[in-house]
Amino acid sequence: MTIKSYYTILVHTVLVLTIFMDAAMLKNITLSAEERLIRKAREKARRERTTLNDNFRRWLKQYVNANNGSKDYDILMKSLNYAASGKSFTRDEMNER
Repeated sequence: MTIKSYYTILVHTVLVLTIFMDAAMLKNITLSAEERLIRKAREKARRERTTLNDNFRRWLKQYVNANNGSKDYDILMKSLNYAASGKSFTRDEMNER
């Protein structure tokens, strides 16, 4: 029987000032991962002169905003709906240079 050990990391609450000098309080969360992975991640973060907390915050922002590309595309297309060619083009006409 193999027992896996897990290590719990806590993201500490800190006060962050934004570019506009507004302050925002971060929320504490507890994450669990394999001890070996956490050790390697901390070593990598140290080499990159950052922290696991900073990397997690960056990942969380990317994760939350991952689907914005298609949303942004839809908004752009709606904003361009006024543009009309006035006719349908043949394949040859579209490929003329």
